[in-house]
Amino acid sequence: MSPYRIALLFNANKVYDRQVITGIGQHLTFTRVKWDLFMEEDFRSRTAGIHLWRGDGIIADFDDPIVAEAVSALPLPVVAVGGSYANEAHYPSNIPYVATDNQKLVRTAYDHLIEHGLERFAFFGKPPEPGNRWAYERESWFRKMTDDDGLDGIIYHGSPTNAGGWGRAQEDVAEWVRSLPKPIGIIAATDARARQLLQACIVADVPVPEQVAIVGIDNDPIVQMLSCIRLTSVIQGAEEMGRTAAQLLHQMLHGGDCSTTRILVPPVGINVQASSQHQCIVSPYVMRARHYIRQYACMGIKTEQVADYVGISRTPLEEHFKRELKKSVHQVILEHKLETARHMLADPSISLSDVAVRSGFTSLQYMYAVFRREFDCTPKQYLEKLRV
Repeated sequence: MSPYRIALLFNANKVYDRQVITGIGQHLTFTRVKWDLFMEEDFRSRTAGIHLWRGDGIIADFDDPIVAEAVSALPLPVVAVGGSYANEAHYPSNIPYVATDNQKLVRTAYDHLIEHGLERFAFFGKPPEPGNRWAYERESWFRKMTDDDGLDGIIYHGSPTNAGGWGRAQEDVAEWVRSLPKPIGIIAATDARARQLLQACIVADVPVPEQVAIVGIDNDPIVQMLSCIRLTSVIQGAEEMGRTAAQLLHQMLHGGDCSTTRILVPPVGINVQASSQHQCIVSPYVMRARHYIRQYACMGIKTEQVADYVGISRTPLEEHFKRELKKSVHQVILEHKLETARHMLADPSISLSDVAVRSGFTSLQYMYAVFRREFDCTPKQYLEKLRV
């Protein structure tokens, strides 16, 4: 029996789409179903010629209105994947739909910020465009949650990102950040938006997370790699969405009627990192110092450089740190270097010597000495504990 020919219409440059595709692949692996999968060679979603597709079925990203319109009327089984809607009328008719639960995504981020003692909240969304309906849904849930709590939820859309307008867009976001009441927790519609916000906070010289705590959505490893302050992010259940979509299509290919099926997939959880770990800090000197340390600790900075950035001498800065954090400036720098090293140790592609250099230690031997002193084990032994 020949394998079914299935088209996947997704843009694999986005982590969400890649995870959905991964879930589809997992379904095929676990069930040993044989499908001949079609995707564009550059893994982009294009609808040109899709009406001529002579395959057996399609799984498509319906967040893209062009894709949704192009495949909805095709005379073959189609499974839609996309964002959830508060209004049932916004779902496509007679097409099974697997959705990420936008309400629970925002709720996870919102509750996390509340747990860190924040009482002011904002949402950094996307401009209202046909392809951004999912972002509007997240914005709407944020507005409802803050309204229900009697709070003034601040919403900012910003500009579309492109090379020509990037500088202006960043300045606009920085100006918005400066204007916000603080401390404040901000939920970004995506990790990409959250990274832009992190950069704007650095431009505006606003400490993260002491004055602005940030949570993204997607848990995108590329964004983590490109951010000097590690980003807290809600983890979508995108792989589960892919597995579910593949299972629905499998049923349809064998005569099942799934046309009225609506499945909402909740988030997996939240990856908590430095960007949201707000603490109530009184001293503005400690706020500024920690903001500087998060950016430059792994570049070998010393206490004197931190004091220069803050604008006071070393002795009073140390007094502020002892009063607020019960730690010295050097200890906070070292903690950040160790945190960075621990994250990198979990990646087997990074050698121990590279971990030492990229974490700001002067040598591999010095990193070993610090690990023995702080954790009573070597980096290798720490890595083995992680794997266990």
